[in-house]
Amino acid sequence: MSDIIKDKLALVAVDWGTSNLRVWLLDAPGNVLGIRESEKGMGTLAQSEFEPALLDLIDGDLPFDRVTPVMCCGMVGSRQGWKEAGYMTVPCEAPGGAKATRAEVQDQRLALWIVPGVKQIGPDDVMRGEETQVAGFLAQNPDFDGVVCLPGTHTKWARISAKEIVSFQTFMTGELFALLSKQSVLRHSVNTAEFDGDVFRDALSDAMSRPQSIASKLFGLRAAHLVSDQSLSHGKSALSGYLIGMELAGARPYWLGMDIALIGAPALCDIYKDGLAAQGCFANTYSASDMTLAGLIAAFSDVRETLS
Repeated sequence: MSDIIKDKLALVAVDWGTSNLRVWLLDAPGNVLGIRESEKGMGTLAQSEFEPALLDLIDGDLPFDRVTPVMCCGMVGSRQGWKEAGYMTVPCEAPGGAKATRAEVQDQRLALWIVPGVKQIGPDDVMRGEETQVAGFLAQNPDFDGVVCLPGTHTKWARISAKEIVSFQTFMTGELFALLSKQSVLRHSVNTAEFDGDVFRDALSDAMSRPQSIASKLFGLRAAHLVSDQSLSHGKSALSGYLIGMELAGARPYWLGMDIALIGAPALCDIYKDGLAAQGCFANTYSASDMTLAGLIAAFSDVRETLS
């Protein structure tokens, strides 16, 4: 199989986050020949260790008779990454290969670029990685005018118009959920994989109408578990509803009356879609992995001619 990949390999697309590394091996038409993954994220590597970490995954797939282009996005372009790729400032087009940073490599079989992130000045905000998902989405939906929501550890809401990221806002909802469910006293009352949609929607509505009471409501989840034997699924679903409800309340100027696209993990997008539907808003969902790959392919199209 490796010999087949060597013969057809035309692009290595890389999504390099803080905790994980994912690589797609593509042929010239953009078909996926193989996928490689590791836990060697940016957070585990010194600057000199990025190239060896990449080669650990793809060394056996690289041809020797030509240079293979590598297009990267994510935290690999941060100050602590392989090479800092800087930020574009909104309003701007979703970054592509034209603004990518060329990184030096030791292995002469590689030519490597890193897509820049996006920043906002007043109110200050940054994204790195999500901009490539937005670019991939716009490559497939060039006439979209509305809001792209990217649920995750740090959820982004980006206003899109005329193929540009006009503005965006970040909410630490995913990180708050992780901290409260795993490191707070609530961990004893929400530790389950089960999820109750009705409880989630009730809590979301409560948070949107009375956000000032949520700090008390959160402890109430622990108290209800101790005093009234409230189920773990009820606690987890309510916690999710409270946090996403506060987010939707804060992001209301972004989504109200807008076309909405959700890009992320399918299960998490479904939760956001359900929450938005409870507010009378319909959203289409897209895979984060698919949009990242589409964005990296689009970025490569900008630099393809530099290899010839």
